[in-house]
Amino acid sequence: MTTTQETNSRTLVGLRSDVRIDERDGVLRLLSRVGSFALRGVAPEVAQALRDLVTTPQPDIGDRLPAPQARQLRQITERAKQLFVRYVEVDGRVLARIEATSRDGAYHPAVIEPDARLRLSKFALLRTLDNELVLESPLVKHRFTLVDPAAAAVVARLGGECGPADLATLLPVNAAEELAGHLVGAGFVEQGQSDGFPSDTEAVLRQWDFHDLLTHSRARSGRFDQPFGGIFPYLGDIEPRPAVKPMPDGPAIELYRPELDDVLATDPSLTAVIEARSSVRQYGEQPLTAKQLGEWLYRTARVRAVYGPTPNAPYEASTRPYPCGGASYELELYLTVQRCDGVEPGIYYYDPVGHRLVLVNNGVQDRQALLQTASVATALQADPDVLVTMTSRFQRLSWKYRAIAYSVSLKHAGVLYQTMYLVATAMGLAPCGLGSGDSDLAARAFGLDYLTESSVGDFILGSRPVLPADAPPRPLPESWKPVNDVEWAVSAHSLLRERHWASS
Repeated sequence: MTTTQETNSRTLVGLRSDVRIDERDGVLRLLSRVGSFALRGVAPEVAQALRDLVTTPQPDIGDRLPAPQARQLRQITERAKQLFVRYVEVDGRVLARIEATSRDGAYHPAVIEPDARLRLSKFALLRTLDNELVLESPLVKHRFTLVDPAAAAVVARLGGECGPADLATLLPVNAAEELAGHLVGAGFVEQGQSDGFPSDTEAVLRQWDFHDLLTHSRARSGRFDQPFGGIFPYLGDIEPRPAVKPMPDGPAIELYRPELDDVLATDPSLTAVIEARSSVRQYGEQPLTAKQLGEWLYRTARVRAVYGPTPNAPYEASTRPYPCGGASYELELYLTVQRCDGVEPGIYYYDPVGHRLVLVNNGVQDRQALLQTASVATALQADPDVLVTMTSRFQRLSWKYRAIAYSVSLKHAGVLYQTMYLVATAMGLAPCGLGSGDSDLAARAFGLDYLTESSVGDFILGSRPVLPADAPPRPLPESWKPVNDVEWAVSAHSLLRERHWASS
C-alpha cells in the first residue's frame, strides 16, 4: 500500500536507558556501563533537564531553557555524546533508536533529494541484540535499533538500489525521508554517484571484505560499546575448559626428547636463524626422521608446566615455548604424516604433556584429502611430508576474553608459526606456513566439533634437500635491490646450509 500522506515526523533526544544521574558535593555525574562523566558547575535547570531526559526524550533539547543554560546543556550533550540517544518518531510511534558506540560518534542527518539513488552499504550488519533487531557497521560509530517493523521493512528495501519514492510505499513520505536521512548521515546507507556506490568504487573500501573489517572493528576498542577484553564473562556460570585437552583414544608413539643443554651448545645464533629463515616446499631424498620430528615438537609446542588457578587468573593455565595471552594456550596440534622415518602414515594428535603422537585416524582418504588441500595452498609446489594443523579450543579463550577471543587466537597462531619456522631453520629442516586450509575437512578427519575446536592454521614440514658443501650461495633474483642487508641474510642462509644440510 502506498502511504504518501504527510505525518508528524520528528527526532527526539534522550539519555541511554542505563544512565544514572548522581549529584553530590557540587558534582553531577552521568554513570553508564559505556562511560561516566563528572560535570561541575551545572545549573539547577540543566540538572533537571538531564533528569527529565532519562524518562522523557525531547525534541530540540534546551529550547525551553534560557540561553546560557541551553548552551550549557548542548555542551554536555556534545561532551558526553555516547550517553545520549536519538529517536526517530512518527505520530508518537518510535521507528528507530540511534546510539553512539564510540565517544567521538557524531553525524548529521543527510538531506535526501527526490532523485537520490540509495542502497545499504555492503558493510552493514543486521542482527538480533537483546531481543531487538539492530543495524551495525564497522564503518559506523553508531548502532541503529529498528524498533518498529516498518523501519525494518525500509532497511530490507534498501538491500537493493532504490529511491525515496520506493521507501514512501512503506512509510509516510516525510517519515521515510527522515529515517533515510539518519541512515545516510550515519553511514549505513550510501548515495549512488555517477560511477556507482562508494563501497563498490572507492579503492580502499573495495579491498576490504565485510568479515575482515568487522573482525578488525570488534577486536580493538574505539567504535564498539559492548563488553570487551579480559572480563571473565562466564565466571561462576560455566566451568572453564582445562589447560590440557583430554587425550583421545588410540595407539601412541613416544617421541624423542632432546637435551636442551646439547641444543644450546650446537644451535646457531638467533640472528643467523632469523636472517636465514625461508619457506621451503621441496624435500630431500631421505625423509624427516621420528627423532627430528620429536625434537621439533618438543622445542615448539610441549607443555612445560601446568599451574593455577590463581586469584588473578581463576582458571588452570600452562607454560609452553611460545607466548600466549593469559597463558590460555588454546591451540592444539594434529599431524598428518605422509613420509617420516619411524612414524607410520596416519593422522595423529600431539600430546603436549606426554610428548607423544596419538593416532586418531588411519583412513587413507582423509589423509590424502588433507595433504592435497595443503598442496593446493602452496600452488601445488609441495607434496607435504608432514602437515601440522593448528586447531583452537575457542571456549578456552572466550571464557575470559569477550569480543577479542578469535582475534587473539589468530595472533597466537602467528606466534606459533614463527616459533615453528625458527626451530625448523635452526635444525636444518624444510618449513613452510600455509595461508589457508579446510576447517570442515579437518574437523571431520580429527573427530572434532566445528564450533568447539576448529582449525586456524596449517604448517608443512619435511627434510631439507641435500646440497653439496661447495655449492655456490643461493643467487639473488635480478629484481632484488640490495637493501636491508639482504646480502647478509643470504650469507647466513649459506652458513646454516654448510652447518646442517650438507651433512644431513
